Amino acid sequence: MNLTNLLRSSLLVLGLALPAMAAAPKKLLVVTVTTGFRHSSIETAEKVLKELGEKSGAWTVDYVHQPGGQPKNPGRPPEKKPQDSDESFKAKQEAYSKALADYNAANKVWNDQVKAYMAEKMAIEKIKDYDGFVFANTTGDLQFPDREGFVELIKGGKAMVAMHSGSDTYHPFRGYVDMLGGEFETHKAQVEVQPILHDPAHAATRPIPTGFKVFDEIYIIKSYEKSQVHALMGLDAHPNDKTPGYFPMSWCKEFGKGRVFYTSLGHREDVWDPTWREGTPDRKNSPEIAKTYQEHILGGIQWALKLAEGDGTPGNLK
Repeated sequence: MNLTNLLRSSLLVLGLALPAMAAAPKKLLVVTVTTGFRHSSIETAEKVLKELGEKSGAWTVDYVHQPGGQPKNPGRPPEKKPQDSDESFKAKQEAYSKALADYNAANKVWNDQVKAYMAEKMAIEKIKDYDGFVFANTTGDLQFPDREGFVELIKGGKAMVAMHSGSDTYHPFRGYVDMLGGEFETHKAQVEVQPILHDPAHAATRPIPTGFKVFDEIYIIKSYEKSQVHALMGLDAHPNDKTPGYFPMSWCKEFGKGRVFYTSLGHREDVWDPTWREGTPDRKNSPEIAKTYQEHILGGIQWALKLAEGDGTPGNLK
């Protein structure tokens, strides 16, 4: 046997002897930076996303965390109450004005720190090798060094996933809103809803059982066009006052060569995590509901990464 045939035989033996190698897990970058409201569920979301990747073997995660030192907003100005004298109310107004001025000064410094931090963490050259990005309850202007370049990165074939306030992000930047397919407008009190499943065969909705109900902060979405997205979940009446109309909750879309998946659920820790404060009055959702939510986002992420089947054709909801 000559050397060439010997090498061929050896490779054949090795190929038969070794099991087929599983595909390497995809690489996800989870962004949880907020320059607006910061949800208490973010740390829970970070944990769950890592666990889902490990259990499924579908992805690994790296994080772009919140830079430390964000100052606390003093909130709304004081309102005069019946027990307030003119002098006491004036003192409250002066104290608020000082607190607001101090906050604005500190917030400017902090935003400069965020800008420098994001210039390092989100430079296109540093993130271009990730397979996808998850905006887990981000808010505000994330101060990417090249936000247009980021959108083009998704269009070029990456996965883009956002939960809950991922739609309350980059409002003035229409490139982000158009990519995502909608944006947060407002919300009222947390409430239990029973979403309509528009595509029960999709990877993101297939795990959701008939009659599924969830207690959460339900967003009212604007800048949403049915013809531009593939609807997954929604309501046929306002979640709180029951005014008839269509209120989207989850959708997906093809975006150039990339894919986008969004779900507005995920405000509460007990939506994300079946073990969060288990057995206490703080839980409004059963562990089974949280497990269903995890399967919902698992399927959505896998679809966005092109690891799971699902229709992304826009305009399925007339």
